[in-house]
Amino acid sequence: MIRPGLWRWTAPHPEWEPAEPGSPGDWPPDVGCVLYETAATAVWIDPLAPAEDGGAFWDWADARCADRAVAVLETIPFHSRSCDRFVERYSASTQPPDAVESLPFPALDETMFWLPEHRALVPGDRLLTSGPSGELSLCPQSWLRYLDQPPGPAEFREALAELLTLDVDVVLVSHGEPVLAEGAAAIAAALDGA
Repeated sequence: MIRPGLWRWTAPHPEWEPAEPGSPGDWPPDVGCVLYETAATAVWIDPLAPAEDGGAFWDWADARCADRAVAVLETIPFHSRSCDRFVERYSASTQPPDAVESLPFPALDETMFWLPEHRALVPGDRLLTSGPSGELSLCPQSWLRYLDQPPGPAEFREALAELLTLDVDVVLVSHGEPVLAEGAAAIAAALDGA
């Protein structure tokens, strides 16, 4: 648990394979997933159920969803993960509830989610942490090659500039360790250093 009502867990991605550094497939085998609970709703973002946990994960998830509406959100098409299983199991909506703001970045093929209650940003692939100090950075340019018109570095930074208007404390990345304090400064440094 990151904070009461805000959870992040990691699970091994079943499609992970070792890849050349800097290539589109170069990402850690464990990926991050988020659950945001309000009194009325359980909001799962890019969920991935661990493959072998003896049912303990689903027991935990069932408890989180009891007596709540459920929403399942996806940041980027590559993060379908276990989304369909969650939607089916909980008859979930795929639309964000009022407590969650969608931040679409069409040029980057990603929607990030802003959780104002926790000042938490949940990106998909466009922001990640890496290296020994776990600094926030933009994803490698190679990850954008599949786009019809991949943005160059300056366009990439410009597309994400609206993030600088948010009072972010926490950045719950999918790849790498989460940023647990001073997220706005981390985002500014990532955009400045790109």
